[in-house]
Amino acid sequence: MGWDVALVGRGEEVARLDEALARGRAGDPCAVLLAGDAGVGKTRLLAEATARAAGAGMTVLTGHCVDLGDVGLPYLPFVEVLRGLDADARYGEVLAAHPAVERLLRAGGGAAEYAGALPDAGVRLRLLEDVAALLGDLAERAPVLLVVEDLHWADQSTRDLVRFLLSRLLPQRPGGTAYQRLTVLVSYRSDDLHRRHPLRPLLAELVRLPSVGRLDLRPMADEDVASLVRGLTAAPLPEATVRAIVERAEGNAFYAQELRAATDATDGGVPSGLAEVLLTRIEQMSGTAQRVIRTAAVAGRRVEHGLLRDAVDLPDDELDTALREAVGRHLLVAAEGDAYAFRHALIREAAYADLLPGERVRIHAVFARLLDDAGRRAGSSAERALHHRASHDLPGALTASLEAADHAASVGAPAEELRWLEAVLEVWDAVPNARESTGTDDVSLMLRASAAAVRAGEAHRAVALARTALDRLGAHADIDLAVTVRYTLASSLMSVDDLQAAFEYSRQALAMIPAEPPTRTWLWAAATFVQAAYFSKDDDTALRVGRQVLAVAEELGTDDALADAIISLTGLEWASRQSFEGRERLVQARELARRSGNTAIELRALFNLAMGSFEAGLLQESLGWLDDGLELARRTTRSSSPYPLDMRYLRAQLLYTLGRWDDALAAVPSSVPSSAYGHVAAAALYVPLGRGEPGVVEQARAVFEARPFNWMGTLVGGLVLTDEAAWRGDSRATADRARAVLAELSEERNPYPDVGIRLSALALSAIGDTLIELRAAGDTEGAEQELAAAREFIELARVTASWPGRRFPRSGSEGRAWLLRAEAEWSRVSGDSDVSLWEQTVRAYDYGNVFEAARSELRLAQALVAAGRRDEAADHARRVRETAERLGAVPLRDAVDATVRRARLGGSDAASTGETVLTAREREVLELLAKGRTNRQIGEELFISAKTASVHVSNIMAKVGAARRTEAVALARRSGLIPD
Repeated sequence: MGWDVALVGRGEEVARLDEALARGRAGDPCAVLLAGDAGVGKTRLLAEATARAAGAGMTVLTGHCVDLGDVGLPYLPFVEVLRGLDADARYGEVLAAHPAVERLLRAGGGAAEYAGALPDAGVRLRLLEDVAALLGDLAERAPVLLVVEDLHWADQSTRDLVRFLLSRLLPQRPGGTAYQRLTVLVSYRSDDLHRRHPLRPLLAELVRLPSVGRLDLRPMADEDVASLVRGLTAAPLPEATVRAIVERAEGNAFYAQELRAATDATDGGVPSGLAEVLLTRIEQMSGTAQRVIRTAAVAGRRVEHGLLRDAVDLPDDELDTALREAVGRHLLVAAEGDAYAFRHALIREAAYADLLPGERVRIHAVFARLLDDAGRRAGSSAERALHHRASHDLPGALTASLEAADHAASVGAPAEELRWLEAVLEVWDAVPNARESTGTDDVSLMLRASAAAVRAGEAHRAVALARTALDRLGAHADIDLAVTVRYTLASSLMSVDDLQAAFEYSRQALAMIPAEPPTRTWLWAAATFVQAAYFSKDDDTALRVGRQVLAVAEELGTDDALADAIISLTGLEWASRQSFEGRERLVQARELARRSGNTAIELRALFNLAMGSFEAGLLQESLGWLDDGLELARRTTRSSSPYPLDMRYLRAQLLYTLGRWDDALAAVPSSVPSSAYGHVAAAALYVPLGRGEPGVVEQARAVFEARPFNWMGTLVGGLVLTDEAAWRGDSRATADRARAVLAELSEERNPYPDVGIRLSALALSAIGDTLIELRAAGDTEGAEQELAAAREFIELARVTASWPGRRFPRSGSEGRAWLLRAEAEWSRVSGDSDVSLWEQTVRAYDYGNVFEAARSELRLAQALVAAGRRDEAADHARRVRETAERLGAVPLRDAVDATVRRARLGGSDAASTGETVLTAREREVLELLAKGRTNRQIGEELFISAKTASVHVSNIMAKVGAARRTEAVALARRSGLIPD
């Protein structure tokens, strides 16, 4: 039977992939996510794409994900890619230039070999960067096509690597040079993605990347299915048979092929369901071949020849005959590495499902026993655990799962380590001698799992595991362990903003252990309590216990605890991290933590150094500390832990502030481990807002409304929503959103969070714009309402800045600039835009805030126009427009253009005559516009289309220099174009 038929239909999809391949060859890297139900034709379409790519001279790299249950082998598809490269002598030099990649490749020989090849195991992000660099080097030789199939089965490390690679596919700018000749195609089953599938959030992030597109492979049209069925064999089929297959296949190419194959069964029947069709094909084989197929199904999608031989326990000639029969019937295909793979996962699933429960248990036990033989297969601990569990051998499952967790930890895969530790804990109570066989206890494993969850960025999971550990302690637990569990839980609770609970558990921990004689356990319990007290605004308690920690740490010579105490006390005793003295203390803490080898404390010190520099307006210095911290996190596989994630957020914010908007976008991870770090993924949301791109409101609202509550996410989302309304000139919406943000962020001890100053300035900006229009239109009542709201917000800004309950009385550079901005906006509201105040505001943003300095400079230009200083206004407007063009800030560019037109600063004919000339039709449209008519209503009254009316409205707005319809009416009245 001829299965390798020409691709039928799919012309649009092929064209889309051809476009992606062409972009990659031209140096404009891109990716396509190919989605579709099982059997719809993803693999066939990818085969077509790879053939076309190879024909065009591209280097084709293909890796497959494998179904290993909830967890899998880290980076498996990329190991497959590397093996293919390693087998080709042409790429030896390229591989040798990337040691981390070579070490991962050598890890394919087994965990023991991996340990020898990579003593400094776990440099996770370096591995990701090395894979990206390897692809870049290959792309310099020839354009590269990377294909990753079945991403729905990927382990988290593989998903992270895919995220990493795709987030670095930078779009080529118009007229720019080629960046990287790379195309990535990724397939996954859309019907496998249930609501909580781990791939769903990743896909949601990836499709928002500028160089990533999604291609949904829909069911084939009936005529295409019919053509496919007819082309599967040279002998003609009865049309009734074709119609029956088309009807049952429902557009699924694989269903159609399997239904067509089933028509060759001796009984001539066509099963009604796909599983029956697949089983019919299996049952057509000899008994020995069926046995081999069903045994292979227990192994998984792919099985090595030697392992299958030992599992079925057949003479070599009988096994070869059975395998030849299975391959001949297109159930199995020969794979690399002396192995066989099921031609489609559905075949394997049907064969596995057809096994009797007893058969499954027995065959799983056979594979578990065979895989227990030392050194049989690479990364076998995960598979061994799977087989032991399925064979009801829980002791074996426990031991193998713990080994899998150790292996995941050794390769820097904290998410997989967490999953396997949870697998250990799931069977712990069912294994009588679990403690003896593992050499540990369940509470310690829960603490280890909680720590892995922290490193993986799963903050809420870390809390849950620590809570479970607390529940499992029992009445006679070791005191040190009991204290450790409590302060670990408190630390995790702080990361999810549950500060009251964190304070209580840290208080319990400290109360359970005496301060004398001093011990490390007391030190860390006390150090955690200091942080919890600080975050709970109990500064006196934090200061008192912090000084105790400082003294005891010095007495014991415990440098890391001493460093931790110095960091905590910096904000309480040494004039805060904004001051030079405070940052000097933090440098001392960083060195103490580094010397002790405590990476977590060193990262805390670096983060506080970066924040202190940022708050002091020293942005370049802050970037330096962030670079040091993120590099340390990369070296120590802590990139997903709390402080490095917050560093990623701060770095994106800094780059945005400095006007390096494209760098800010590139600095943001396309996805984050959990909702506790939603603000990190939204760190550069100000960029599309500033550029006026669509979809910003939806993204900001998702961050603002995310649950569980995330203080920083609420802050970021709320600011973007408020600023977006201000750009639209909707003063009421701006004020409402500002109030909503403050309602979410205010608390009993801090009713006036500092963000209130910025929110007030934004609200006052929108109110000022509306007031000018209302006053020009003679709407006294509306103007009074706006003025009342303005008074509310200027009072809020002033009270926030001077509130006696503020922990640090002096604001940083950013806070001072926004306060000046609020006062300057108030001067506009009051009807007398203060030039001197706007000049001070512009200077205040000179600490490095490029965009806000430009927005303030536009206000300065408008104030100068009002003061009659037109030449100065024109100079400022020109500078603002240059900044807007450089940033791609379309709303700012349009706003400055409107100011130039309105004030006639551009030297145009209209400016020289001082007159605005409207056509007769435009005057008619303007009169109706003044009556509040919509474009559709204007068109109906003037017997023109709504589209034509819209064009006239746009022309009127351009001529009078207005950014909005109401502003156009106000300016037209002021110019005498329509009666007042």
